[in-house]
Amino acid sequence: MSDTDTSLIQEKLLSRINEKIQRLNSLRPLPADAVKKLHEEMRLLHTYHSNAIEGNTLTLQETKLVLEEGITIGGKSLREHLEATNNARAFDLIEDIAKRKETIDHVVIQKIHEVVTSGILEDAGKYRTGNVRITGSPKTPPDWSKVPKLMDELIKKIAQYNRHPVEVAALLHHWFVEIHPFIDGNGRVSRLLTNLYLIANGYPPIVLKKEDRGKYYRVLRAADAGNPGLFANFIAKAEDESLTMYLSIFGGVDELLPLKELAGKTPYSQGYLSLRARQGVLDAVKIGKIWYSSRHAIEEYLSGHGER
Repeated sequence: MSDTDTSLIQEKLLSRINEKIQRLNSLRPLPADAVKKLHEEMRLLHTYHSNAIEGNTLTLQETKLVLEEGITIGGKSLREHLEATNNARAFDLIEDIAKRKETIDHVVIQKIHEVVTSGILEDAGKYRTGNVRITGSPKTPPDWSKVPKLMDELIKKIAQYNRHPVEVAALLHHWFVEIHPFIDGNGRVSRLLTNLYLIANGYPPIVLKKEDRGKYYRVLRAADAGNPGLFANFIAKAEDESLTMYLSIFGGVDELLPLKELAGKTPYSQGYLSLRARQGVLDAVKIGKIWYSSRHAIEEYLSGHGER
């Protein structure tokens, strides 16, 4: 893809992300207790959803018990337990790498893979030395002999690419899975690398949800076919939601409230606001099965789309 001045991310979404990160930065330093709680929540959610996307059957609550209590869940395999603890350790690792301002290079990438696949793969932390096929994908990853050179090019591109950090994070994710440098664990590592890049550039980490697995793979395939915009917007939407979660810790106009509660202060029904949330027009996040938004987001929506 050529490095043009036109962003792959929709202008309105990018503007919203920029406005939120400016507001978040203006509130720094964030309260230590709130940061600790958010870290624990994001660590858990990332671990659960990233593993679930790959077929791990531990529930969110079971993942929480494994990570926080060290409990073994009956009927679940050793591998599934290792995937949970390994992914959580890798999440801690990327935060530490970002804090130390380490460059994303071969050593960092292989270290993340080593932690993710420790006790699972014999070749943990080593680039593949054989060819692979991805089930359900029409595209075959490059020959194993090209992996080191392709990873060299990826590392160089990421260091030099002069685009919005959220867009670069999305491209890093796609380019990495396209190369498929490891025999297994590429999906988990790609999501961790995306978060590493975001955190290193001052953005909150994102969670790609199990419920969006089908869309996640569809937009990745579209990127494979030469249309990276859909995937960039998918990642940007996740970052937008993450920023909403981080701003909500300050309460006030940014406090997250159910749409049912907020609808009473608007001319619209809860159902209509839920529709606008699903369409991405109303700034909102879905937690479980319930849509949440804030008074700030409702005011923004009313000023731009309808009656007060």
